[in-house]
Amino acid sequence: MNPVLAPATSAPLIRGEVAGLPLYDPGADPDEVAALSGGRVIKLSNNESPYGVSPAVTDAVRRTLAGGVSRYPDPTGKRLAEAVATTLDVPAGHIVLGNGSENILELLCQAVLDPGDLVVTQAPGFALHEIFPRVMGARVTKVPVTDDFGFDLAAWRDALAAGPKLVFLANPCNPTGAVIGAGELEQVVAAVPESALLVLDEAYGEFARTDPAYPDGLEALRRLDRPWIVLRTFSKAYGLAAFRVGYGIASDTALIQALDRVRTPYNVNQPAQDAAIAALGDHEHLAGTVRRTGLEIARVTDRLRGAGLRVVPSATNFLFIDTGHRSDRVARELHRAGIIVKAWREPGYETYIRASLSTPDENDVFVRCLTEICAKGTL
Repeated sequence: MNPVLAPATSAPLIRGEVAGLPLYDPGADPDEVAALSGGRVIKLSNNESPYGVSPAVTDAVRRTLAGGVSRYPDPTGKRLAEAVATTLDVPAGHIVLGNGSENILELLCQAVLDPGDLVVTQAPGFALHEIFPRVMGARVTKVPVTDDFGFDLAAWRDALAAGPKLVFLANPCNPTGAVIGAGELEQVVAAVPESALLVLDEAYGEFARTDPAYPDGLEALRRLDRPWIVLRTFSKAYGLAAFRVGYGIASDTALIQALDRVRTPYNVNQPAQDAAIAALGDHEHLAGTVRRTGLEIARVTDRLRGAGLRVVPSATNFLFIDTGHRSDRVARELHRAGIIVKAWREPGYETYIRASLSTPDENDVFVRCLTEICAKGTL
């Protein structure tokens, strides 16, 4: 029996900005869904890779663990930063490492934003592009997509004309999976005030590079004399989600130094650093993951559209699907079948779910269950 604690009295101490924040939704607890469904769980809520890691990653982690974990990791992540720098042909001093790329999003807000500053981002969009700025007391303007989920360049120009200090632009977009083309990226970059920091979030870039319309953000920005940073991660296509390691490539070392001042000294653990170096070197495993994912995205999209559902064209490992019903109710019915998706609750998109794809057999179960649920008409 748990001991009884005194009533909490800390509520008056909490900053107003924090008290009013939305909670980040990681998706349903797999154990709870397993108890509800009474069987196996198909987890499609967090855009993870079902294809595992490179064998080189497993070997690297074994070597690290064999050497012991009683010492702190390299606080600078020197070997990983140098490996990334060599791969991308940039100076290692322009690389920052994070506990996932979302850690770098948080550091950027801590280092750059003052209360009242303006941040511009996308809608629908990644929740932390809004939550982290609001933690710092910043204002957030969200630019909507077009009716067909295209990039609304005119709306972006209007929002950028208001003078933001920080601009979050995800390419591909999460949750839609849509790509911003080279011409659109060039025009929006030109419209960003030179006094603003442009943050190009390419968490799903490895999947999108097979799309001829997808521009390499680093190549688009590397010669511009203005503040920018490109964010990438090992959590998605490389399959290292549990290790939490991402990185950023910045326009200048002053930004890297500012991020180093606000980050914790050991924000990326040693097994994660060594795993990322190994993953970065196995091009064949990455290519295989991207190829298999692309085949499933195309196949599942066709099947869902054939069942009458609206599916946004995706260059990632997930799909944004209009179920025609309240997304929370659809998600609850899927839980009964042992399937976890992300029910989207952003205003205007309450009938959409985001589902990352898994192996073909699990995807078939998802398609069958989702189409049966949506056909009921009684949700």
